[in-house]
Amino acid sequence: MSSFFASRWVPCPPHVEIADEDGAALPAGFRAGAAAAGLKYDGVLDVGLLVCDARDAVSAVRFTRSGVLAAPVMVTRERTRTDGLRAVAANSGNANAATGAPGLEVAIAMQAAAARAAGIQPDQVAVASTGVIGVPLDSGLVGAGLARAAAKLHGAGADELTEAIMTTDAFPKRASLAVRLPSGTVRLCAQAKGAGMIEPSFATMLCFVQTDAQLAPETADLLLGVCVKRSFDRISVDGQLSTNDTAILICSGASGVRVEPESEDELRLGEALDALLRMLAIMIVRDGEGAKRIGRVVVRGGEVDSVQRCARAVANSPLVKTALHGADPNWGRIAQAVGAAMPGTAPLALEIAIEGITVCRDGAAAPHDEDALRAAAAGVEIEYEVALPGAGAETEVFFSDLSHEYVTINAEYTT
Repeated sequence: MSSFFASRWVPCPPHVEIADEDGAALPAGFRAGAAAAGLKYDGVLDVGLLVCDARDAVSAVRFTRSGVLAAPVMVTRERTRTDGLRAVAANSGNANAATGAPGLEVAIAMQAAAARAAGIQPDQVAVASTGVIGVPLDSGLVGAGLARAAAKLHGAGADELTEAIMTTDAFPKRASLAVRLPSGTVRLCAQAKGAGMIEPSFATMLCFVQTDAQLAPETADLLLGVCVKRSFDRISVDGQLSTNDTAILICSGASGVRVEPESEDELRLGEALDALLRMLAIMIVRDGEGAKRIGRVVVRGGEVDSVQRCARAVANSPLVKTALHGADPNWGRIAQAVGAAMPGTAPLALEIAIEGITVCRDGAAAPHDEDALRAAAAGVEIEYEVALPGAGAETEVFFSDLSHEYVTINAEYTT
């Protein structure tokens, strides 16, 4: 199996195969291209365009829940047919966030320029930006870049599109899958970016997903919503919620395979989309601006709200994250994070395990093999399990460590 499904936490579904090892090939009905517009460095791709040629394309979108919304998020949310998108215009190097009315005008102009280049209506174009917040975006540079990107549209342009949306990403994040459904085989592809300003709710990330399956708008919206909650809603690098998060699913229907609601086709396509987005989410965490290790915290017991608060507290704790970076199995830091999320007047009878080794039981240290524990904590993927009193609820969060390089990257981000 391809190295794309490289995490033990995301097995490749049995009906899914890698269609293109490089992830550059798009499903039938899609083309992509990119250009260097001068928003970042000379000669670096920083504007990308994705176009669906199907007139009756179906789409679904999810946005950040930040109270400070970037202009492209506002324009896409308020000025597009989010269930009938046919194009995505994206740029890196500038988030076009906290830019006021001029930023909205630039995002609208970006949408119009992409519509002209693709030969479609502006309300069929989503816009997405990523980069520095609070800096005006040059509309002329973006428009010229989109025109050049449109001249380079082709069916294997996902690699260029991915490069055009990268900021501090250390490596590209994309995949091209073949999904065997009872009604026929379809293609499922995605390109994503993200490395910092990542927090469940759902991350500083852009993710564009394409399929040649035929879906009803309600089915596309359901599948994207469920899968985002199990992927991008469950990651953290630094606990910081972005202004620009956008995830878009576009369905061309070019395969002729129709996925009916509540069918085996829908179930299998959902499993494939779930695995795809969960793996991309883990790749974002693994990138983590200098990350060396990634963790998965699973919290069980108690109420839904309590397990979610505890999981996020552990994943966002600087002490837990630095211990993860140093391969230090200091479970007291986990206990501290859980206690902060669950204040009370009586000791909390919790259990903690690291890589399956129980280190805390009933709120107190449990006998264990220290050498085995340290060896287990030295891996690349480390799993933490927390059991709260009670039963019924369970959640997980994937998170990165906190490294010296993360501080360096973010201390020098705008300079």
